[in-house]
Parts: sequence; C-alpha cells; structure tokens
Amino acid sequence: MDATPLPLKAEFLFRLALEAGAPQMTAAGAGKELRVVPVTGGRFEGPSLRGEVVPGTTADWLRVEPDGTAHMDVRLVLRTEQGKHLYMHYSGIRAGAPEVLARLGRGEAVEPSDYYFRTAVRFETAEPELAWLNRVLAVGIGQRPPTGPTYDVYVVR
Repeated sequence: MDATPLPLKAEFLFRLALEAGAPQMTAAGAGKELRVVPVTGGRFEGPSLRGEVVPGTTADWLRVEPDGTAHMDVRLVLRTEQGKHLYMHYSGIRAGAPEVLARLGRGEAVEPSDYYFRTAVRFETAEPELAWLNRVLAVGIGQRPPTGPTYDVYVVR
C-alpha cells in the first residue's frame, strides 16, 4: 500500500457572520453548562453564494465545560439573495487558555489565533441549483468578535 497521504483540498465557500441573542440557561450536568443561544440574524457572503440567516429558525445548543471549552451544535436556515433556502448544521469546538476564554465570555475582542475554534458543516436543500451542497462536507474556521460569531466556511474537495 502507498503510504503517501492523500492531499486535503478546500475551496472557500462564504463568510458567515451571526447575530446572537441572550443565552437561555438550561439544564446542566457533570460540571457542564448547557446554554441555548438564539441566533437572531446574520449574513453570509462568498464568491458565488450570498444571502441572510432566516431569523426565528436558528439556535446554538452550546455545552460549556468547567474549563471554558465550548461545544457547539448549531442549526441555521439560510436564504440566498435569489430567495433559495438552505439548511446548515454544524458542530464545533472552541477551546483555549482559561484567561482567553474568560475574555471571550466577557465579550472582549480577542485575536482568533489565541484560541481554537473549528466546525464541521453539513448542508441540506431541495433547490436544484444548490443540490451539490447535499453531497459535500465543509469546515469552518471561527472567531468570536464582540459583534458575534463569524465563520469562514470551506468546502472540502
């Protein structure tokens, strides 16, 4: 067997900037917090795909460990500028040094290189011109500026 690893190729799809509401504290267990964070809006823009987050259809079920590590479970409905709908689901991890995560928790600006924030993304749509998204995996590189979570989303080719 050839031991040469296969290359990983990715193509930039869009930048997604989310607006989030106040977290709703919910059940916690085993030292973790579970917060449901409503996503109140947002926009996505890339070379060939752009539009808005459909408000009222989205939320992040965020599990936070005692050390501040956050595990995301996010479901969004996106609407393109042409009025086409797309369901986006991602799970991810945001981790870093406790003092960095505390600064993020207070809403401070923190350099994205100071923490780890990655997501695994899937799409679903019935729109014929977007159906190719049903058959790909994507990854997101996140950052958490004071304005809300922002992701650069790449399709893995």
